[in-house]
Amino acid sequence: MDTSTWKWFRYDEIFDIRKGKRLTKENMTEGNIRYIGAIDSNNGLSAFIGNDSLLHQGNTITVSYNGSIGYAFYQDKEFWATDDVNVLYPRFSLNRYIAMFLCRLIEMEQYRFCYGRKWDLEAMNKSKIKLPVTPEGTPDWKYMEDFVKDQIIPQLPKKAQRVWLQKYDTKPMQQEKMKLNTQDWKWFRYTDLFQISGSKTTPVEELESYGKGEYPYVTTQAVNNGIEGYYNYWTEKGGVLTVDSAVLGFCSYQEKNFSASDHVEVLTPLFEMNKYIAIFLVTLINKEQYRYSYGRKCSQIKLRNSKIKLPVTPSGTPDWKFMEDYIKSLPYSKNIEPSKPNEIVDELMEVKKEMIKMRRAMEAQQSGSLVNYGTVNIYEK
Repeated sequence: MDTSTWKWFRYDEIFDIRKGKRLTKENMTEGNIRYIGAIDSNNGLSAFIGNDSLLHQGNTITVSYNGSIGYAFYQDKEFWATDDVNVLYPRFSLNRYIAMFLCRLIEMEQYRFCYGRKWDLEAMNKSKIKLPVTPEGTPDWKYMEDFVKDQIIPQLPKKAQRVWLQKYDTKPMQQEKMKLNTQDWKWFRYTDLFQISGSKTTPVEELESYGKGEYPYVTTQAVNNGIEGYYNYWTEKGGVLTVDSAVLGFCSYQEKNFSASDHVEVLTPLFEMNKYIAIFLVTLINKEQYRYSYGRKCSQIKLRNSKIKLPVTPSGTPDWKFMEDYIKSLPYSKNIEPSKPNEIVDELMEVKKEMIKMRRAMEAQQSGSLVNYGTVNIYEK
């Protein structure tokens, strides 16, 4: 990609930038409206709320200017943005392909900002972004769209392509709709359901000596199912839940055998667990993260003393069949069954790899920065 013919445009030339609005957890109501926070994953989605007084339109781009500064995401539906997020309303005809192109360019400027130098509304309006142009010197939106369609999407795995082309299955595995009535549920100690143990800590250097492979390396990160890579080595058997004991207690299901970093606890089921039951349990366990913080970390001791409220059979035992059937009754549940273990995670990693390639190609071609302030370059090669 040759960027030498690209031109600079001020952000406020191509976007109407608006600041998000603060909303505390205490004031959030239940609902299905997206709440976009200043985070670096999950498309910025931090919660679902019912508050609808200050919503932003879909077909816009959100950029964190505090917290996880410079992370950009395309929002296709209306949402509430926190006050640490700027919302970029396009002054042109935006679609998700152009947005994908722009988000990568925006994120290339993350290194410029920090807690003491935030990318706030005033700074972003003054910033400039370098874009491909038409012979008339205007942004070449068609080039950006075609580049993503022709160069990026075809290189993605088939399932990821279906997501972009919106050809995935939205139907549930079973048609019977099921409701949750937690009033009849009962409390169970974690130790009644799981054998709780620590995992063996495996340094990355040791894993690299075995080479890349098929076994996940599970860490304390709260994204990508906790997985940071795949290697030809494992220490823990799959079919278990893992919990981050470093801070918040993020829980994920590990289907395959895996290795782990430090502070990864293992919950081995004392019952017959499958991926559907695991998804049900993981969702409930992750709802408990608000109990933990840096000063009150999740730990084996806390897990052993914890309880979980579950649906029960008439005899008072956990109703595992209900949990499985409930997950199967949800929209999109047909997509849970990948053609091979961890294929979905593999594909997400492939998407990330392709975007990194695009970013590196651009960086190699750049003769200067992609962002200026006013008429003065903050950085020049």
